[in-house]
Amino acid sequence: MKTKELLKISLRQNAIFIPSEMIVNDNQNLSGTTSVFAANVTKLGYTFSETLLRALNNVSPNYKIEVLEVLREVLGTDKNWTPLVKEWNVPTNESVIDQIITFFGNVFQTKNGTTLQCGHTIPDNTFPLERYNGCPFCGTPFEFGKLENTGQGSKLKVLELWNEKDLEDFYISLLQSKTALDATQVDSLKMAMKYLSLPKTEIAMKETLMLVIDLLIENGNEDLGSQFLKTPTDILRYLWYKNTGMLQIIEPKTIIKRVAKNNQHFHYSLDTSAQARIASKKDLKLKYSRKECLMVANWLNNMELDVEVMCEIMHPKRGMWVRFIRALRLAEYSKRKGFDKLNFLLDVFYNQVYDVWQSKVNSSRLKFDADKTFGLLKQRPGLFARSLFSNMLWFGADETIAHFEEVIDKVPARLVFTLNMYAQNYFDVNMQRSVKPLGGTNKRVGSNPLLKLYDDNQLETMKNQIEDLTILAMKKRFASVSNSNKTIYIDPQLFNIPVSIGDRSETIQDLLVALMGTRFPVEGNEVRLFMQWGKDLPAQHLDMDLSCHIAYEDRSDICSFSRLTTTGCQHSGDIRSIPNKIGTAEYININIDELAKAKAKFVTFTCNAYSNGSITPNLVVGWMNSKYPMKISEKTGVAYDPSCVDHQVRVTQSVAKGLAFGVLDVAKREIVWLEMTFGGQIVGGLDFKGVQALLAKLNSKLNIGNLLQLKAEAQGLTITENEIADEVYTAQWAMNPAVVTQLLID
Repeated sequence: MKTKELLKISLRQNAIFIPSEMIVNDNQNLSGTTSVFAANVTKLGYTFSETLLRALNNVSPNYKIEVLEVLREVLGTDKNWTPLVKEWNVPTNESVIDQIITFFGNVFQTKNGTTLQCGHTIPDNTFPLERYNGCPFCGTPFEFGKLENTGQGSKLKVLELWNEKDLEDFYISLLQSKTALDATQVDSLKMAMKYLSLPKTEIAMKETLMLVIDLLIENGNEDLGSQFLKTPTDILRYLWYKNTGMLQIIEPKTIIKRVAKNNQHFHYSLDTSAQARIASKKDLKLKYSRKECLMVANWLNNMELDVEVMCEIMHPKRGMWVRFIRALRLAEYSKRKGFDKLNFLLDVFYNQVYDVWQSKVNSSRLKFDADKTFGLLKQRPGLFARSLFSNMLWFGADETIAHFEEVIDKVPARLVFTLNMYAQNYFDVNMQRSVKPLGGTNKRVGSNPLLKLYDDNQLETMKNQIEDLTILAMKKRFASVSNSNKTIYIDPQLFNIPVSIGDRSETIQDLLVALMGTRFPVEGNEVRLFMQWGKDLPAQHLDMDLSCHIAYEDRSDICSFSRLTTTGCQHSGDIRSIPNKIGTAEYININIDELAKAKAKFVTFTCNAYSNGSITPNLVVGWMNSKYPMKISEKTGVAYDPSCVDHQVRVTQSVAKGLAFGVLDVAKREIVWLEMTFGGQIVGGLDFKGVQALLAKLNSKLNIGNLLQLKAEAQGLTITENEIADEVYTAQWAMNPAVVTQLLID
């Protein structure tokens, strides 16, 4: 089990981990088992670097089998990929009339028809049953096939060798990451912590720290874990993570509201939102043992901060703290001998005899007292940075920038980069920005009303002031680091990969990891979307829908369960019930030439939970692409080929009702990977203008190539055309976003 999990970590970084003790020989000639093994891996769309092939040739056949099993597991070759319709690329011409005739035929129990395993009778002259693998009326599959067409991919992905040092370096890079880890990185970190000893290194992010503290406490090292808890918010974050599994502190009311909304249904009789709300409240109830209560009481009692400062930190989450204080019996523990500070803390907190910094800022801002406002903001540079744009509009750009320059060196680098990236969008009067509230779905917000007070030239000047200020600050930071190197190589692909700042992806990428905004070129004329769900679940009604939204200049179109065939797109049929344990699948074929001829602009890929609740955990969505035409099984309609997979993600968070996971730019013939959650049972709930706002946000991001150019300029490095350089930055290096964040110098 240990090696399997570590193999999964390395595979996400396009590598195969081989422990040094596994390499038992030094044979130069390829063995028979290695040749067969390599051929099987090629069918899955992978090949090996020379170093990896040599290492695999000298490991036991058992380890080769383990590697192959992990590859097959991640690529889902053992899952059921059979759609509802055989040869679904040819339309069945089913219509709403067929559904209505079948409905009345079953109500009045017609004799002229065929009765299927599910109990439904399909009247004659309606659905062409010979074309279906299941019931066309209720979407229950009966027939299942295996993968037939593999190895059709036009490009093989090259896997590299990982040893213990590579794995250790990756582990440390996750702990040192200067931006919040996404779901894939969190999953990798949890696996690494489970099987590897914790290295001694500085942990940069609070969210990462919670995972480490949890590990220490589980291993009985409460005292060691407590040294990392510096503020009451750290304690609250840890407690909330243990209760909900969420590393961000999302208010209970937000979670309850989201769960209730996910369980709404178009049909009133199927709406279970009220029951879901009650169940969610019950799940969020707090209950702690005496040991846990004493542990938290000690943490608060031994904290080095002043009581008034602690109370001010607790104030923004006052409602949650009241619940935790009661559940943890802190009032009782505060009366014990030696808990004087805890007693004083509760007294000050409940009587609210403390000042709140934010209220002072708001008050002085409303009074238009610039000196007092900026004096307060300078005390907390990070919050000053987050409110910089609005303060520029409120007090004037020159005065605000002058004050901000005094503290910019104390602002975390990720915030400095964010200011530079988003200034273009913020100061555009006509721009709608994409935001994602904590615990919510992506939304569009209008521009700041204060922008209307300024003319275009003034707004352009503000943009330039931000850009000049942030670039100068970044160059100063790079220049402050001594570097004896003379040359640097920057892979051209790095100019297409954005720096990971502010994106907390909620899906896990079991294959090659890509950052939101990464662009995938389409080689052929066809893109095939796929969705697989229900693996290891018992047979039941579980309706997930794969859809796409097609945007034209003056109109829009969809391809979904309600419209199986449309210009340039063909759906494989709507499955509404899953078979026992093996799961089921849906596909959509997208013909780019046909869409281009119809003058389509963008195609957005989406999946939705039509059933009550959110998208089912472990649902996998992605797309395939090959230079050559991809076959569809004539017998079963299976259209999945692991060797053609460009990108796939696995849903793990149970809070999204709908997910947009990619956008095809028809003219450029490239797919932008994004993750945008939205509400609604169907693709009609997707706000395409929201997608455009998110694309604008991703396009404004600084890419890794530009960041490295900035570093080269600041440190006097000469950029070379080949990899013969003192510093080499390749696409392989950028696969680990946590390593890239080390360029963000604080």
